[in-house]
Amino acid sequence: MGATPPRSPLAPARFPDLPPVAGVTLATAAAGVRYAGRDDVLLARLDPGTAVAGVFTRSATRAAPVLDCEAKIGAESAAGAAILVNAGNANAFTGRHGAEAVARLTAAAGAALDLPGERVFTSSTGVIGELLPDDRIAAALDGLAGSLAPGGWEAAARAIGTTDTFPKGAGTTVELAGGPVRIAGIAKGSGMIAPDMATMLVYIFTDARLSRPALQEMVSELSDETFNRITVDGDTSTSDTLLAAATGASGVDAASDPAFRAALHGVMLDLAQQVVRDGEGATKFVEIAVTGAASAADARSHAFAIANSPLVKTAVAGEDPNWGRVVMAVGKSGAAADRDRLSIRFGDVRVAEAGWVAPDYDEADAAAHMHGQEIRIGVDLGLGAGAATVWTCDLTHGYIDINADYRS
Repeated sequence: MGATPPRSPLAPARFPDLPPVAGVTLATAAAGVRYAGRDDVLLARLDPGTAVAGVFTRSATRAAPVLDCEAKIGAESAAGAAILVNAGNANAFTGRHGAEAVARLTAAAGAALDLPGERVFTSSTGVIGELLPDDRIAAALDGLAGSLAPGGWEAAARAIGTTDTFPKGAGTTVELAGGPVRIAGIAKGSGMIAPDMATMLVYIFTDARLSRPALQEMVSELSDETFNRITVDGDTSTSDTLLAAATGASGVDAASDPAFRAALHGVMLDLAQQVVRDGEGATKFVEIAVTGAASAADARSHAFAIANSPLVKTAVAGEDPNWGRVVMAVGKSGAAADRDRLSIRFGDVRVAEAGWVAPDYDEADAAAHMHGQEIRIGVDLGLGAGAATVWTCDLTHGYIDINADYRS
């Protein structure tokens, strides 16, 4: 792969201070899967009693690790568990060889941790169509198992990155009726971002007590409100995986507590938006809010039509308040629209209303908004109560530079 591009101008100032999560230990290692001179493997060990839930890509060409996780995720078990992640090779489009590599790794990790292989969940990210050198990962397992320790979130986030320009983490401590619970999560993702489940690779840990079904229901619902509302380039990965683990170590039952759900939503939204802020070549973070649609589904269709339009995204990159491109995207979405009821805003600037340029529109005001790094595009269809918000970034030549030499 080509050299990592400079740190995104939309990146947070630093990696956040994440709370420790009892029942979770982490370790990273340099296995040389593809990269030289950096850690590229993450091992997370989860204590007995941990509930594990997940959501995965709906791609028809899902990678071998995804298929293995899907087959395991619904099983109930009181045993401990582990998550093993490698960067640099996606183990996707590798036929039976990919499945065999996953089987070898889950067995080897299980042996190193004294766990059944059915409780080892793997993820791989990187180049598609190349055989995974699983022997290199397996050779690192004893060292990983011996160095497991609490914390280490930033090192873990760095180890799973590919074209990411900064490690992504988010967490919080929330006071519930039974006491405090902690949530910490890491993610990777920069390009090939148009989730159809969750996104990229995401791992979230909490010491709350939740049953596996309760955790699964919550994570599935919140993924639709967060990770399924972002897009960088409209391309859905073969490897998208979100795994969530609730160790129960706090002893606090969070299944029906709205405060816990809100806190988990906040962590997931933070991670999802960080992926957009690290969009390949991105210089602008864009929020697209659609209201007044005939239905929520229509609002989402319109929002993604705008967010995924290369013409809209390049106009944003060029700081051009070209509202005609938004009109175009609405018209092509396939969802219900009425030209003469449509209104558009850039930031707080009313650009168009009732199917025509707003009478008080001043392009200088709209251009001033486009010069910022945080761009807001608002569209009202005037047809009903449907609403949806999605997040994306601009499209610059940097995206081409990164992807043109991805394998070199």
